[in-house]
Amino acid sequence: MATLTRLGPSELRRAVESFRDALREHQEELNRLNVYPVPDGDTGTNMALTLESVCKELATAEAMPEVCIAISRGSLMGARGNSGVITSQILRGFVEACAGLDTIGPDEVVAAFRRAADAAYEAVLRPVEGTILTVARETAEAIESAVADGAVDLDDILERARVAADASVARTPELLPALRDAGVVDAGGRGFTLLLAALLHVIDGRPLPEPTVGGTPIIVERHLAGDDIAGLRYEVMFFLDADDASIGAFREAWGAIGDSIVVVGGDGLWNCHVHSNDIGAAIEAGIQAGRPHEIRVTDLFEEVAEERDWVRAHHDDPAVALPEVRTAVVAVAVGDGVQRLLTSLGVQMIVAGGQSMNPSTAQILEAVEACNADAVIVLPNNKNIVPVAQQVPDLSSKSVEVVPTTSVVEALAALVGYDPDSPLGENVAALSEASARVRTGEVTQAVRDSQAECGPIREGDWIAIERGGGIVAALATAAEACAALLDRLVDDDAEIVTVVVGTEARAIDNARIEAHLKLAHPHVEAEFHEGGQPLYPYLVGVE
Repeated sequence: MATLTRLGPSELRRAVESFRDALREHQEELNRLNVYPVPDGDTGTNMALTLESVCKELATAEAMPEVCIAISRGSLMGARGNSGVITSQILRGFVEACAGLDTIGPDEVVAAFRRAADAAYEAVLRPVEGTILTVARETAEAIESAVADGAVDLDDILERARVAADASVARTPELLPALRDAGVVDAGGRGFTLLLAALLHVIDGRPLPEPTVGGTPIIVERHLAGDDIAGLRYEVMFFLDADDASIGAFREAWGAIGDSIVVVGGDGLWNCHVHSNDIGAAIEAGIQAGRPHEIRVTDLFEEVAEERDWVRAHHDDPAVALPEVRTAVVAVAVGDGVQRLLTSLGVQMIVAGGQSMNPSTAQILEAVEACNADAVIVLPNNKNIVPVAQQVPDLSSKSVEVVPTTSVVEALAALVGYDPDSPLGENVAALSEASARVRTGEVTQAVRDSQAECGPIREGDWIAIERGGGIVAALATAAEACAALLDRLVDDDAEIVTVVVGTEARAIDNARIEAHLKLAHPHVEAEFHEGGQPLYPYLVGVE
């Protein structure tokens, strides 16, 4: 094909669609570039789903102004997770510099990438170097330098940018110690390089880069079919007694039928988790490898459908309207038990999401608009969802404030101060004050070898993560990890300990944790609640 010297609206649209395609293929590779060895790395998935929303908006756009508006709106409404929000700002900044043009050439590309980098930094309250922000900025600088050095061809300029972006990603561990300790580069920065690859693919026909890790685009394919939250219908979990040598074939069998695959353990005992549409095949693969036991199956679509039906019913049908309040609360949560707890404390609308699934800006906005109140507080309950929620106030017709809770147990404590009949400002102050008094953490199982604050971590270890304090312990059992976390969080002034128990928690471990609290911290009152959340058997809060 002939090398393009300028990009028109159709070429810009194809570049964005190629970026989407590349993110689909590299999704799992990006997910695994996770600082913590937790089973829910989702940078790749969040970036891919954000681009799916953009491409959906692009479907009918033709002229350059229409294409730019579609990219901007799709990015804003479809952003998921921190990586999705920053990616959306990069795209919105890029098209902001192009909206009034008929075509885009070298000079316009310089302005577009500079505006994209600036928009990304503006979106973050405390920018951290060694992330996608650094890569976007150094790419913009490389493009500016290329033009200053006399480069005039679009493909030459973007090739210089691609080389600079790859080098910037390779340097991210030098700038961010957490990346260096984990032995990974920044996932968002690596995803950004695919934007340059997509542009070059359209300009001169070069192939998109191949992923180094097998892709798992199933969650995105299910999204295209209308399943926005969960990738596949059923969550299947069990313990597997099997020879270690058989696990490779078992993982491959699951890879053919599912997504969100976690298989960790060793020495004959494995903890297994998959999302799939074929329950029988998921279990049969376990039988072929060994002996599955303690099998648990959850219908993910049913949970999400119930939540959506609730939103739709109360939003569209006045006959079943929610009770009118002065200030309503929307919370993000996953797990039947967690959702019941939040509802019992006055939450009007719950958006399905959490550690293992991030909702979009549009989904949180829909829940806000469905509340029967003119003022709404949003509790994101996850660090990765906070920036998504913070986009909602500017989009809603209501008065909306975000109390940036980063865990469910923090939200439970905050809601003790909630009064639906009080004005928005008073509620925001009360919830913020209550949430600030809580120290939180969680327990999950490591999915790869790593290095963290506590020392070396092996795949299969149970890790205790203190919010704001990193990984504090890596131990042989979930009970030991939870006990270590409690010892870290509980001090002489602590009064109440809340433990939210997930689907993978064992009754014997629950008893051991309760016994540890009575022996080591007899001065605190302990509350255990069945949460039903996946992947994290224990969520802990201390007040």
